[in-house]
Amino acid sequence: MRRTKKPDPKLAALHESGTLNPHAQDVRDPAFVASDFFDPRDLVQVRYEMLRRVRTEGQPIAEVAARFGVSRPTFYKAQADFDREGLAGLLPDKWGPRGAHKITAEVLDFIEQTRDAEDGLGTNELLERIAAKFGLTVHRRTVERALQRQPKKKRQ
Repeated sequence: MRRTKKPDPKLAALHESGTLNPHAQDVRDPAFVASDFFDPRDLVQVRYEMLRRVRTEGQPIAEVAARFGVSRPTFYKAQADFDREGLAGLLPDKWGPRGAHKITAEVLDFIEQTRDAEDGLGTNELLERIAAKFGLTVHRRTVERALQRQPKKKRQ
């Protein structure tokens, strides 16, 4: 009979929060190898302990970085992020675009001017005009979100 593995709740939580260390197998620090408390899968804990070893224990950066499975530039980035943001700086960066990349300031100006000039203009017609003028295919929600980010105009 084959036994099924029980799901690991901590592993699931780390994965869901985006803090699962993708290189946990590279962590060779003795505390992480021989302890139930220190978990090489926990990226924030690994980064924090790596920084602590250098700051409070005075261990050399090159050795610590090697034991924690990172390069020296990665260590320096973690150190700078921690100095700037504290513990939150040790969280992984979010993936993907950091803002609207199709709706530039020029396109947004066009949208606002077109909507101001023609009251009651439908979204589909607006999308067609954007496509004709700029050669862009934009989803209606992209336009709606861009307009929501704009400060409300003061009524006179």
